Amino acid sequence: MRVRLAALALMLSVAAACAPDTPPSATTPGAPVAANMPASAVPAGRWRAVLVAGDDGSPAFDNGVQSLRQKLRTRGVTDIDILSADAAQVTPDHVASGANVVSAIGARSDEGACLVFITSHGTGRGIYLAGHRLLTPAALEQALVRGCGSLPTVVVLSACHSGVFLTPVARRPNRVIMTAAAADRTSFGCGAGDRYTYYDQCLLRQFDGAATWRDLAVATRSCVETLERRTGVPQSSEPQTFIGAEVSGLRLP
Repeated sequence: MRVRLAALALMLSVAAACAPDTPPSATTPGAPVAANMPASAVPAGRWRAVLVAGDDGSPAFDNGVQSLRQKLRTRGVTDIDILSADAAQVTPDHVASGANVVSAIGARSDEGACLVFITSHGTGRGIYLAGHRLLTPAALEQALVRGCGSLPTVVVLSACHSGVFLTPVARRPNRVIMTAAAADRTSFGCGAGDRYTYYDQCLLRQFDGAATWRDLAVATRSCVETLERRTGVPQSSEPQTFIGAEVSGLRLP
């Protein structure tokens, strides 16, 4: 009986892939851009962070946002904007609607660096926000250009098919982009009983041991691959990373 229950639990865990529908087939290379540049550091007090839990169907998304906020605060980051699809947790202007998310990311920054973290369900067309609205690659790109411009910018997109955001225009030299999955792959761990998604769990677990965003991207992908092998997912999520030449050695706050 215990064996049967364990097998059922594994099947449910694998089934909790973070995509409500099937996307068009696509592939995105995962290799970071190589550049031999010295590590660069932006003081913690000059980072501006926008953290978004885009769906309230699982506690995993809000848990990921809240845990990352705590890690950033511990490191001295104070300018942190939180948006959630759970309207009971936030004021109306911080509900993770399309307009609010684009506005928060697009608010012009006078700081030294930008961090955008979005965790939610996703499809081959974008990432879901409150009200089952989609944040598209084009809308995110416009907000990033308006809000962050040429500042060092880190974008972490934790959702199924989030590799669709690695478009040619998004691959700017001042950006680090990390996605939980390739454009044609699902990610895992966003069921009603999950504390974190697989990718968020690994990102948070590796955060304190990483010096640079490159380090964190590599360690997070390795952690996800190990977790997926252990749980026997049917197809790996293949997390993707792009690192622009100007931020090759950008350090975490």
